[in-house]
Amino acid sequence: MGISLALALCLLSTSLVFSREHLFLWLNHDFGKVADQCFLYLTFLAEGWIWIPYFLLVFGWFKKDALIILINFLLSTILTQIPKQLFWPNISRPIASGINLNDFHTVAGVEMHSWNSFPSGHTATAFTLYFVTAYLFPKNWVVAVGFFYALACGYSRVYLGQHFPLDLGGGILVGITSILLSLFIRKKIRNEKAI
Repeated sequence: MGISLALALCLLSTSLVFSREHLFLWLNHDFGKVADQCFLYLTFLAEGWIWIPYFLLVFGWFKKDALIILINFLLSTILTQIPKQLFWPNISRPIASGINLNDFHTVAGVEMHSWNSFPSGHTATAFTLYFVTAYLFPKNWVVAVGFFYALACGYSRVYLGQHFPLDLGGGILVGITSILLSLFIRKKIRNEKAI
């Protein structure tokens, strides 16, 4: 979790120092048609619906903790959507930020969104899933593969021109907050049941 926190703080601080637009343009590149397709699939694997097969597989197949999965789903959704809808609804995404559209890469067929940029919901979902999986399956290879998945899903949002790196930093912080709060809540619930 320490590396993820450092990455989030780096994305946030670098965006504030150099501007979110400048950092976005530095990271948003065209790596070709194969990369376009790969990042389309990766971003798809971090949409909200991914919690359904995740829950069915992890709880249904592996008989892991349903409560921790459900609490993380709820917390991640709440911690992403409340800021986007109530606090920062008018924060622009790259396409509406004033950056010249010829200066950054987009992928044909991807619907470009203009507002509700911070934090990145896809990044929050990917990192929350990563932390939950690492908690439930504490093996080195799971941690490594999970981190790569979360990082790639997050970067896909910049690659596709949908989010600034600043938004990714916010999404990572949502994931960290979700897992920490869920563990606290689960502990409280179990302590109350024991009384």
